[in-house]
Amino acid sequence: MHKKTLNLRKLFNRARALKCIAFVLLLMALLSGCSSTKNTTDSLSSGLLLAEPEMLSTKAQLAVAHYTNSLYRLQFTEQERAEMLFQRGLAFDSLGLISLARRDYAESIVLNPRFAQAHNSLGVLYTQANMHMQAYDAFDASLEIDPSYNFALLNRAIALYYGGRAQLAVDDTSTYLAQDPTDPFRLLWHFIVYRESSNDEAAKIMLNKARGALFEQNWASSLADYYLGIVNESAVIAALLRDVTSQTQLNHRLCEAYFYLGKHSAYLGKYTKAENYFKLSLSTNVFEYIEHKYARIELAKVRRARLDEMQAQ
Repeated sequence: MHKKTLNLRKLFNRARALKCIAFVLLLMALLSGCSSTKNTTDSLSSGLLLAEPEMLSTKAQLAVAHYTNSLYRLQFTEQERAEMLFQRGLAFDSLGLISLARRDYAESIVLNPRFAQAHNSLGVLYTQANMHMQAYDAFDASLEIDPSYNFALLNRAIALYYGGRAQLAVDDTSTYLAQDPTDPFRLLWHFIVYRESSNDEAAKIMLNKARGALFEQNWASSLADYYLGIVNESAVIAALLRDVTSQTQLNHRLCEAYFYLGKHSAYLGKYTKAENYFKLSLSTNVFEYIEHKYARIELAKVRRARLDEMQAQ
């Protein structure tokens, strides 16, 4: 009876995944048909997929309740309290409650100044708030405490990039990429930073050389091909649909894809298109992904660029 129940559950989950994929494929076809008579010079791809926003994690909400209750009712050492505050901060962060998360990260560091992960997480929130000097200090502290903590290396590079110091960020993204040349997202950030610090032609030469290390079965490799002009946006969407087994996995991929499509559109001066892509990335509600975290910064940059363009005319 138990085996039969498990088999039925597996069949049900598989049916749900197939239904999800069938729905998005139908949506692609419908949107393609609807947009065939429209001018799409600065509009979104005809293969657009709309994400079903992620529901706020029940697990994260329960974690907040658990840590809050424990912190007020039980006795802990300073190290233990620092860890619990950090974990509650992560839960707040995953729910999009960044002010509460920042408070917990900061308090965690007061209790344990050698907490590398807390410095890194606080630095990300400083970057989101355009508090670049504080972000640099936080990432420097994280790497000084634990030089092997690679996330701080990438996040420091991103903070330098948004702070207008792309040339200083290249060394960090280069080191981060060298640690895993098969990771498309490491390559994309190195390309973005490198292009900002040099020029498009030199960056594309670098990207083309590094592209060979990426695995074809990784859907995100299509983003590198898109930046090289080998494939279009519809091909990226088709690639991210491969092997999708749940709505959550689809949302995660859409959050990433729309962010990087938006970045390239903004670079090309297609501001309306870029703005819509960043909005789509935000609409997934995947708060813990850096693409979601920085999409709002990108939106502000695009709006400033468009305003500058209008004023120059």
